[in-house]
Amino acid sequence: MSRPHASPSRRRRGPLSAIALLLATIMATAMFTFVETPTASACCVVPEHAIIVCQSASFYGNYNSSTGPVDFKRTLYYGDKVGHTRGAHPVYNGWAATFDFGPNDWGYVRYECLGGWGSW
Repeated sequence: MSRPHASPSRRRRGPLSAIALLLATIMATAMFTFVETPTASACCVVPEHAIIVCQSASFYGNYNSSTGPVDFKRTLYYGDKVGHTRGAHPVYNGWAATFDFGPNDWGYVRYECLGGWGSW
């Protein structure tokens, strides 16, 4: 008496197949999460040194595309050391993703208040 062959959907997969499937799922999820999640910090791009060139500039924690900057953090003043990499970090309606080297955090400030590129 011959044994009926299992259909492909009922075949047992070995442990390596299960691990490969798990890794593929994790990689796909990570790829879509990275692509769909806009952040102020461009991964792996070191901010270009700049300073605040306005007398004072509001520094916000985030930018909402429908309402503008949100989560006011503090006021930055002329000469404060910041970073922004032109062409790599986002600028939304004149609000630039900026790294404040004082407390070492990211936020948004008006692009026209950035200047003195490479001055320090």
